[in-house]
Formats: sequence, structure tokens, C-alpha cells
Amino acid sequence: MGSYLIYLAFRAGSALFGALPEVVMRKAGEWAGALWWVLAGPRKAMAVRHMRRVLGESATDGDALVAARAMFRAYGRYWAETFWFRPRKAAGIRAHTTLIGVEHLVEVRDRGDAMIVALPHMGNWEMAATAGETVGVRVTAVAESLANRRIVDWFLAMRESVGIDIVLTGQGSGTMRALFAALKDKRVVALLSDRDVTGSGIPIEFFGEVTGLPAGPASLSIRTGAPILPVASYFKKGRGHTIIIGAPIEPPRDGSKDERVAVQTRLLAAALEDLIRRDPAQWHILQPNWPSDRESEDDPSTEDPLQSVA
Repeated sequence: MGSYLIYLAFRAGSALFGALPEVVMRKAGEWAGALWWVLAGPRKAMAVRHMRRVLGESATDGDALVAARAMFRAYGRYWAETFWFRPRKAAGIRAHTTLIGVEHLVEVRDRGDAMIVALPHMGNWEMAATAGETVGVRVTAVAESLANRRIVDWFLAMRESVGIDIVLTGQGSGTMRALFAALKDKRVVALLSDRDVTGSGIPIEFFGEVTGLPAGPASLSIRTGAPILPVASYFKKGRGHTIIIGAPIEPPRDGSKDERVAVQTRLLAAALEDLIRRDPAQWHILQPNWPSDRESEDDPSTEDPLQSVA
């Protein structure tokens, strides 16, 4: 019953926000995020921990608190845009999207190579995927398969409507075969790469503490020869998005497979840190992401269904 109510809430949100003018939708999303901040409980403490970590030793507790509050507003905007989007709005989104570093993507595309795009949970990467048409690429992404099939189907339809082909996890070797097929077809494979949801990631220092980061991007890169492009999407202050595309991280050629995966993941972690530091308050990770998070008293004991699908 609970999962069905969550699904109904998603559909209601889509109907409500979809009917709003864009500027009203953005403000309503930010207000909703601000309200969630008030009610967030342990999520609030976790957000402050993450912002303190990303902002560095020179930041005060007050700086971390301000950034964490802004993170909730940005996350509210993410959900508002997700509910608001309709395929007919894609052209308007592209018209207000600024691409920085697109020459890196064009270089890899023009030399005929497949490519892997590795992203942090920044801004709204799904809306930014509409920019793929601008440079003539189609995006394939991996999404977590949830027990609530209605929500999964809703997200599949939404992501396909913005030009993202989805491969679901939980299909064993079928997931990897689908990604290999996408790379063989010269599609862009996009992978969220700043959070290890499986518990089997590569131990890498990330913002000053060793944690697990997904091995998938580097493993795919090394097995196929496709470079990894670190990419982040940011909200503009008003309408639109800015997408920053980093230089390709080529697969290492020396060492064992495990050593090469570790080296490339370490390089990717450094690139993701740089992208997140550009605007930490748009990095909406509210779950424990480091061992010390899980050991702390403010560690939330339950999985957030919104974070599982976002």
C-alpha cells in the first residue's frame, strides 16, 4: 500500500508541476526544498557533514550550514523540473543550456570512438541530456531497479522522453551486455559515479577519506577502449542549465586489470571532486557516502526512496 501511495504522489507531482509556468515551477521547487530542510531531521545533519567535507578545512560550520540549506533548495528544483518536463519542452531546455568543454566530446565522437560519461549527482543531469541532440549523440544510462515497478516505469518513460535509453540493474550479465552493445553502437553511456550503491566499489580517497566508488566506468572503459569524460550539470541562477565536459580520461595500458581500474577510478575521483567544488550546494547526496558517515550517530537508518531513483 505504501509503495502505491508513493507512486500516486509521483503522478500527482507530475500533474501539479507540469501545469505550472517554468518560472513558477522553479520557485515552487526551491520552496519545497526549503520546507523539506525544516522537516529533514537526520538528512539535514548528513547534508551538513557532506558540505563541511567538500568546502574544506577553511570553511566554518556556518558555511556548511548555509551550503546544506541551499542543497535542499537545489534538490527541490531537481524534482520540480523532473515532474514539470514534457517532450514538447525539450527544445526550450536546449535553447537555454550552455555547453562548456563540448570540444572534448566532439573530439572523441569525430575520431569514431565510443565514450563513457561519468557524472556526480549535480543539478539536473536528466534535463541536460536533451543537449545530446545538439552534438548528435544519444545517451544510454543505468538506472536502479526498484521493487516498486510503477515508479520504475514512470522514471523509464520520463528519461526516455528526454532522449535517454535506460538499462536497468539487477539483470546480471544482461546489464553489461546492454552497455557493451550501446558502446559498440557509438552511443554515449552515462553513469552516475560518485556513490557506490552496491558496496563493492573501488576504495579511493574522495574528499579526504577513503570510500568505495563504482568500478563500472573504469571496467567498461578498459574492456572496450572507450575513454571516460567527467561531466556535470549545474542549474543557472534563473532559467536553464550549464554543462561542463571535462577532458577524456583514457584507459591505462600498464598493469593488471585491477590495477588499471584503480588508477582510472582515482583519476576520475579527482575530476569529480573538481566538478563538485565548482558549486557544492548543487551536489545532492543526502545518504551516507563515507565509512565515518555510517559510524556517526546521525546516520539515517533507512534508505531514502527519492535518493534511490534520483
